Amino acid sequence: MADSILRDKAKEFAKEIIFLGRELKLNRKETVLINQILRSATSIGANIHEAQYAQGKKDFISKLEIAQKECYETEYWLELLFETYCIDEAKYRKLQNDCGSVRRMLIASLRTIKSRQD
Repeated sequence: MADSILRDKAKEFAKEIIFLGRELKLNRKETVLINQILRSATSIGANIHEAQYAQGKKDFISKLEIAQKECYETEYWLELLFETYCIDEAKYRKLQNDCGSVRRMLIASLRTIKSRQD
């Protein structure tokens, strides 16, 4: 996993969310939601990165499954930020698309890994 597209995309997405968090905090908007999305979005990449050092296939799968769950949680927080008018539709669509892209890559990776396990 030296050059991992998945890991790179997850890191770029986390950085986008960090920048969003800074912007929203400057405007004093929904700090509780900001903290939640920062945790879940940065956890995606952290778990993908940690999977690199897994202690076996089960541990590797577990880390990627956690990253996938964090994607779903992040999508929820994005939806809430959008529906409460904290972010505009263009920003919401872009971030939702980026998160979905990482999630789809995780799903495909997990399918591949699990099919090799059988």
